[in-house]
Amino acid sequence: MPISMKAKRARALRRAHRTRARVRGTAQRPRLSVKRSLKHIYAQLIDDAAGKTLVAASDRSAQASGKPLEVAKRVGQALGEKAKAAGIAAAVFDRGPYRYHGRVAALADGAREGGLQF
Repeated sequence: MPISMKAKRARALRRAHRTRARVRGTAQRPRLSVKRSLKHIYAQLIDDAAGKTLVAASDRSAQASGKPLEVAKRVGQALGEKAKAAGIAAAVFDRGPYRYHGRVAALADGAREGGLQF
């Protein structure tokens, strides 16, 4: 029996809440949040104490094209470079409702290569 989209979204939200209950970002060590869609991938560094996005990157802003894993890695590198320019050296990784696998892991590896530590 197929799962309805409403139930699927509810499960994803539960997974995200479970993950974010353990992860909090500060100005010195912001939260690296990942959003993945079928076509695009987005990442941002968030200061949860102030409720502000400090740095953001996406495949659209990075002008990345190619295979999805390569694109995700380039987005992570772009985010790491922007974070370095903003004076951010460390972050807490928030995978949201996604598994740490594939494009999400590639983005994390790219961010590490870009200079972020987590």
